[in-house]
Amino acid sequence: MVESIAAGSDGALPGGGDFGDRERDANTPSSAAPQAVRLRPYQIAVIAKIEAEIAAGRRRVLMVAPTAAGKTVIAAAMVRAAADRGERVLFLDNRRELTAQTSRRFYDVGIDAGIIQAGFAARPGAAVQIASVATLHARAVRSRSLELPPADLVIIDEAHHVRARTYRTILDRYPSAIIIGMTATPCRGDGRGLGNVFDALVESATVAELQAAEWLVRARIYAPSQPDLTGVRVERGDYVERQLAERVDTASLVGDVVEHWLRLAERRRTVCFATGVAHSVHIRDEFRRAGVMAEHISGATPIAERDAILARLDRGEVEVVTNAMVLVEGWDQPAVSCLVLARPTKSLGLYRQMVGRVLRPAPGKADALILDHAGAVFAHGFPDDPIKWTLDQGKRAENKAHSARGQHRAPSLTSCSECAAVRFQGQPCVVCGWQPRPKAEPIPVRAGELGQVDRSSRSVTAPVHDAPARDRFHRGLIWIAQERGYKSGWVAHKFKEKFGIWPPRHHAGPLPPDDALRAWVRSRAIAFAKARAGQ
Repeated sequence: MVESIAAGSDGALPGGGDFGDRERDANTPSSAAPQAVRLRPYQIAVIAKIEAEIAAGRRRVLMVAPTAAGKTVIAAAMVRAAADRGERVLFLDNRRELTAQTSRRFYDVGIDAGIIQAGFAARPGAAVQIASVATLHARAVRSRSLELPPADLVIIDEAHHVRARTYRTILDRYPSAIIIGMTATPCRGDGRGLGNVFDALVESATVAELQAAEWLVRARIYAPSQPDLTGVRVERGDYVERQLAERVDTASLVGDVVEHWLRLAERRRTVCFATGVAHSVHIRDEFRRAGVMAEHISGATPIAERDAILARLDRGEVEVVTNAMVLVEGWDQPAVSCLVLARPTKSLGLYRQMVGRVLRPAPGKADALILDHAGAVFAHGFPDDPIKWTLDQGKRAENKAHSARGQHRAPSLTSCSECAAVRFQGQPCVVCGWQPRPKAEPIPVRAGELGQVDRSSRSVTAPVHDAPARDRFHRGLIWIAQERGYKSGWVAHKFKEKFGIWPPRHHAGPLPPDDALRAWVRSRAIAFAKARAGQ
């Protein structure tokens, strides 16, 4: 199979992206001639691994590749080779966006595919079929209004969903076909393996390897202390959403999301994952009150409206898009470089899917900023940590490096106080040459106060509020107090609430506050009002 692929070294076709950036409807022919599939070295290697497993007699192979590693490119190469051999292929996905996206990319490399999804005319004669699982199950299994397309090769995108009844029912109809699953997170929601469906697992390049080759960007992560989720029930490997929403959808926590975004995100285009629709709307509304162009989307948002919102985000007309689970999969917008995690999760797979959304490279994108208000990095480690995946249904995927940090069996990593590069605790920074100084008294990290995460697993670097910053904050409070007719005692108590110390007696007078200060004051006021009301 590998020999039949026109392989290149850059993993991209002329025009940019893995298959170019031509945007058009899936049924609209391209004016450009079909291109050969050009693969990066790690993509060629993982195809060779899959072929070796098939040659050894494995009929169901699960391929692991990080988000943005080019799974559709790999699939196109395998589909093209199978079609050239005269075989029939069925490609399964679980989202409307993925069906259209796959169809466009297959067309670009000369693969003529039928589409089985609402809104598309069936073409049963095509040797390659791209099918939405929901549509195929409804038409060919439940109502039998459509014959299941014959297939020698079945490829499943987002294969971590394969235990669902719709998938299993369809796969049972293809006992003789080769089944290849593709996913960035090859596990159930509780982290256990998928050995009841697949009999071999092959891995592509890791996140760290793709970052080293600049095919993904690196991440900077800031996070508060872990939220208190004591008593929140867990079902099927994750928190019960209703109970979780009650715990995190508070005025204080939502205010902190906005405050720290204003302070740290540099107005980057941002996606925010919330704990449900009401939480997502609450966060959007708080951003808007702070003068930030924010939108919310949910599963109920009409497709045209959702596409328009995401297009405005891509152009920079919208700064923040909040959602619950809509954008976890099937969404590719490389220009988005900031992720706000406001949804705690016990699922390693869900965490890796969310953080993977912002690691794609784009022109001018130096890194990805992750603002973790959910304690997820403490629970699951860093996006570039290697994961020990397994097919064993009795075992869970494990971040061994993160486990070692928690058990103090590995050197601790921290961020350089000068350039923010990750370094070993106690050693000079290899990037800027900064030398560690004797440890000073620890700065307490108060609830909701974001600090940049080090890799000791349980600690954050407290934000340094230097004297000028405290002075600006103090003078801004004085401005607000005068603006609202508050007494001077309000200023002193708010300053102490923020910094843990009383303000200086002498100051240079009021100063117009910035958006971050106003958002902080508003969040404290809302929290106080709710406390008074017994909420």
